[in-house]
Amino acid sequence: MTTDELTQLSADKLVDARGTACPGPLLAAKKAIGEMNSGEIMEILSADEGTRKDVPKWANKKGHEYLGTVEDSGFFKIYLKKG
Repeated sequence: MTTDELTQLSADKLVDARGTACPGPLLAAKKAIGEMNSGEIMEILSADEGTRKDVPKWANKKGHEYLGTVEDSGFFKIYLKKG
């Protein structure tokens, strides 16, 4: 998805993990995805650089769809769809 498409998404679940370092954001995403229905969108906010690589790998491994990442001022917005 393009950056414009990602910023237009309406997330069903927001995980704000900006105050945690790796593996905190990934652990928060793992916990939150259990509360979601298939097809719903999650937005993860993280300032940790490692999260940009860890979340897509984990999502694909678990059958979720990584939609993309948008850089904001000092943090990242990572989007995925629950499989």
